[in-house]
Amino acid sequence: MEKISVTAQKRRSLWIVFGLTFTYFVVEVIGGLLTNSLALLADAAHMLTDVGGLGLALFAAWMSAKPATPQRTYGYYRVEILTALANAAVLFLMSFFILYEAYRRFQEPPEVASLPMLAVAAVGLVVNLIGIAMLRKASGDSLNIKGAYLEVVGDLLGSVGVLIAGVVMLTTGWYYADPLFGVGIGLFILPRTWGLMAQAVNVLLEATPSHINLAEVEQVMLKIAGVASVHDLHVWTLTSGIDALSAHVVLTESVGTSVAEAVSERVAVAVKEKFGIGHTTIQVERRDRKSSEEPF
Repeated sequence: MEKISVTAQKRRSLWIVFGLTFTYFVVEVIGGLLTNSLALLADAAHMLTDVGGLGLALFAAWMSAKPATPQRTYGYYRVEILTALANAAVLFLMSFFILYEAYRRFQEPPEVASLPMLAVAAVGLVVNLIGIAMLRKASGDSLNIKGAYLEVVGDLLGSVGVLIAGVVMLTTGWYYADPLFGVGIGLFILPRTWGLMAQAVNVLLEATPSHINLAEVEQVMLKIAGVASVHDLHVWTLTSGIDALSAHVVLTESVGTSVAEAVSERVAVAVKEKFGIGHTTIQVERRDRKSSEEPF
């Protein structure tokens, strides 16, 4: 298969975002230690999960570009899906950590050096905005990049939350602002993470892609001249942006053996043009006068 996964195509963007995120993670740890800011250290822990998630995404990009082998005939495309699933698990853990940390701080809100915290959070906001701008478009085409994108979005919200909480604490001394915004961030991430995990599981279960109507695919195939019926029709996703189809096509009695291959090619062209499915396996069968179906 010659098609390159979306993750492999966007490897440069992932490297840039990874470098920025890792650099800010180091800055945030140093800033948290110097200012005695638990909020910054907690956000640095969240940033560390992003560094790990982006590292997994880069690993998937490298693996998905490796050629197929006799042992792995589809290559390493599914590494991307496994990585997306791992990212979803990390996002769940991060969300629950945020909620737990917020609960703990509601009981005993810590005093924070708010002004230095604001400065570090402002840098984080810029870093996350750059990361979102670089990954946003590709996140709609790749589950792996979507996982990395959601992690960066989570950190953007964390930076915004830290900024707002810092302003509130600086002006009012009300330290409950920190856990309050933490709860909002955790609740925002959870439903999006669930959607990412569900998509990854569907791919691993070889479910029909959500954008494909199987009945419509069958109708398109039945409109091809020489096709009498279709059965054992399956459409699944190999990796983000690469779908595959297999089906048994029963020919009409008037179609001879010599044109069977042409009918198969017309079916493949039709599903590619209509649904963008470029990898097809068509088993052509012939129906005899006794209505039995036999392959050529």
